[in-house]
This record gives sequence, C-alpha cells and structure tokens, in this order.
Amino acid sequence: MPLDGDSDRSRRDVLKAAVAIGGASALSACLDRSSDDPVPTGDPDAKPSRQHAWRAHVGHDDHGNTQLPRHQILLYVDFAFDGPPSADDRDALAETLDALDRAYAWTNEGLLHSIAYSPAYFDRFDESLPAGIDLPEPTALSPFESPTFDRQDAVVHLASDRADALLEADRALRGEREAANGVTVRPLTDVATVDSRRTGFVGAGLPAQHQDAAGIPDSEPVPEASPLFMGFEAGFRGNQATEDYVTLESGPFAGGTTKVIANLRQRLDDWYEEQSYEERVMEMFSPGHAEDGLVEGVGDNLGDDSGIDRFVDALESDARTYGRVGHAQKAARANRDAEGNVRLLRRHFESTDDIGSDQQVASLHFPSLQRRVSEFEAVRRAMNGTDLTEVTPAIRQRVNNGILEYIFVRRRGNFLVPPRRHRALPTPRPD
Repeated sequence: MPLDGDSDRSRRDVLKAAVAIGGASALSACLDRSSDDPVPTGDPDAKPSRQHAWRAHVGHDDHGNTQLPRHQILLYVDFAFDGPPSADDRDALAETLDALDRAYAWTNEGLLHSIAYSPAYFDRFDESLPAGIDLPEPTALSPFESPTFDRQDAVVHLASDRADALLEADRALRGEREAANGVTVRPLTDVATVDSRRTGFVGAGLPAQHQDAAGIPDSEPVPEASPLFMGFEAGFRGNQATEDYVTLESGPFAGGTTKVIANLRQRLDDWYEEQSYEERVMEMFSPGHAEDGLVEGVGDNLGDDSGIDRFVDALESDARTYGRVGHAQKAARANRDAEGNVRLLRRHFESTDDIGSDQQVASLHFPSLQRRVSEFEAVRRAMNGTDLTEVTPAIRQRVNNGILEYIFVRRRGNFLVPPRRHRALPTPRPD
C-alpha cells in the first residue's frame, strides 16, 4: 500500500535523523522504515577505475541533470601510524575498501564511496607530489572569511539513496558492527581514528522537511520541490564540468581528481523575510533572469542549463541599473576555460550539522571536483565580487552581492582523490 503524505514525511524524517545520529538504534530505525527490497551487492570487477565516476550510476531528472544520492556522510580521519604507512597499513585499508566494493553495488541504490588525501597526509613522505598535482594547503579565499581548515589525513565520502545501506557501511567502518550488507568489513578504525563525522541530504522534499533548523524563518518558507534550503534548483548539467574534464590526464594519479570540501553556515531569515521572490532570483542567478522572467518556482523550467553565460558580461551594467548582482553570474566569469568549458563539478548537499555542537543549524557541505585546486580558488574569488563594490555604493562586500549576505564559510579542506588503483594509502609518486 502506498504511503500517504503524512506517512511519507514521517518516514523521511526518521531516515534523515537516523543518518545524522548514526548509532545502533538509528540503524534499527532505518531498517524499520526502509524498503523491503534488498540492497544490491557489489561486483568489485565492475567498479569504474575512477573513484569520482558517479554520473552513470545515479538517477537523472527529466532534463538529464544528475540527481545526487539523497543521504551522505563524510568521515574525516587521521591515521594511527607516524610517518609513511607500512605495507601492513596499506593492506589493512585495502581490505576495508575492497569489502565495501563487495558489499554494495556502485549505484545510488547501493553505495558510492571514495577516499581522498590531504596535503598533511602527503607531508608524511620525504618525496613530494609530482609537479602536475596542484594540492596546496587550504587558505582563506576572501577578505571577510576566517574558516577553520580541515587538515585531517583523509576524508571518506559515502553516498546512497538507501539510508539503511549508508548507515550499515558507516557503522562497519567505525567498528560498530562486523558486517555491511552481509559482507564482513575490516573496520577503518584499525588504521585510523575518526576525527569528525558529518552528515547531509539533498533532493526535493528533504530541505522542506528539515527547515526547523536554526537559520531558517519560522514561517517555513522552503518549497517542498526545492532540493536545497535556498529554494532553487542547482547543478544544471550545462553549468557543470563533466567527469572527464575534471579528471587528471597524466602522471601516476591519472584517473584521479582534486576535491575541495567546504562547510557553510546559512542564515536565511533575511533571504526569505526581506527579499521578494524576484530579488532572490536576481541574487541567486542574475538581474536579467528576474527581468526576463526566466525562472519559475524552484527553476525546474530552466531545463539542463541556467542560461547564466549570456548575463556574465552584464555584471557591471546590472550593478549600476539594479543595485545588485547574481551569485551564479559572478562565479561563471571564472568558471569557464578559453574554450567555454565549465571548470568545476559541484556536488554539494544540505545539512543540519553544527560541527562541534549538537545544535541543528542550516548548513551546506560543498564538495567541488576539479583538476587543479587553484581553479576552485579562482572561482571562489570571483564569487566574492570584491571588484563590484567599486562600481556602485549600492553593492557592498556582502549586501546586494549575490548570496554572500546569507552564507558563511566555517571550514574548508583540500584533498587529492586518487584513481581506484592507488586509493589505499598512496605514496606521492606511486608506480
């Protein structure tokens, strides 16, 4: 019998809360509320060579836009050994990751997962990364941010539409159960300690169900159809880099990529209470989008492309005419190469994590994939719109300057995602 609206909402509430809590009782709640269909098991030989190869293995909307897995977990870990890893350390981690490959199909109905390594991890070695690998230490990217930098050795990213599959894998990795989906898993904690566990969700309905978090008005303004707290679609296929484009093409890490993960706090009272819908369209996309009536509702009518490229050259004239500019409009000016290709592949998802406390707050985990971390940094600096404050006094560093008034970077880390063949504790120059 299909669930009615209230029952479906209750089920989603339980599953999302269970992922956030993550304990044995949470897994039990997930199992009680999950589909009766078995979670598909994996074939290690069928896994793609790229850890970041997701698009062909997840759902897509009617326009071909990628639908990211609805439930996600980030495990930031520090390895228990000093200096470079031993062969035994490497074998132990490989055993853990191989078990996940056997336990779950590489799909949104099974489990997508990756492990990425920080500059601090590679500092354990005497030799350096190849010159072609752009992996700097994280740094502040605007004059008005002071984030905490994530310098843990590595981050494990887990994603699935099945909350029960995600939690089983998570608990097995953290040594709280012996098996995941019927496969014995050697715990990640045999070689590492989990410094930080972060959770999130994305997809229509989930942000609306969790808009009781701090930072969102009591009027519950987040549309049911929105996949994100700010009320609009994102990740249009035409405005995202392809997986091929962000993949390293040569050297020992060919087939890998770099990954920047930021955590942002969202304060959306003014976004919803002081801004009209048209003003939100202006500040999320561009004033031209509002003037031409291009966005309807959450923006599904835009199809597979937001159309932002046609408004990039209008930044300064829009600033003078409308007294505000758009977030996407600013970022796009640095997010295209000489041939017009998009540089970044963004896979952001919402959260109610308040890292370091039990408070529920509106926040955003923002993973971005690109060949070079400097490409992400250039786009982020373009998004700052610092130059536009000189065009008109109506635009200030945060006010009327895209969505900067409503988002606050709290943490950021830089990582290298090796190809699958080098995912278990790689040296800086693996064979």
